[in-house]
Amino acid sequence: MTSLADAQAGIRDLHARYTDATFRKDFGAFASCFTEDGEWRISGRVFRGRAEIREGISIILDKFIRVLITFRNPILTVGDGVASGRTWIDERCAWKNGNTNIAIGLYYEHFVEQGDCWLFKWRMFETHYRGDPDMTGEF
Repeated sequence: MTSLADAQAGIRDLHARYTDATFRKDFGAFASCFTEDGEWRISGRVFRGRAEIREGISIILDKFIRVLITFRNPILTVGDGVASGRTWIDERCAWKNGNTNIAIGLYYEHFVEQGDCWLFKWRMFETHYRGDPDMTGEF
């Protein structure tokens, strides 16, 4: 049985790799955070499999100079080599058109342990706020 502490450590590492790949715009590293048949749901879009996920993130990030993601501690339910959870995040976004914003949202996630690391099997992002960094926009 996978311990909660081991799963938490592995999933925090996965979140760190995901953040790093996003900030560096390393689309291959981003896609490698998912299983081969992983699914990513974001902004009304559904990307299935690493190839679609890689293409999807390249299209999304083409509009940005940089995106910095901060993950909160995930709330997890852990089984043997699998986990599901909810993770709050915020993003600081610098757009190529000169705009900036933050986004606050919740990822619903399913994880699997493969080899010596954890990967996303399925994840869906739910936006709760997107607007000015001073949070004067609507939630």
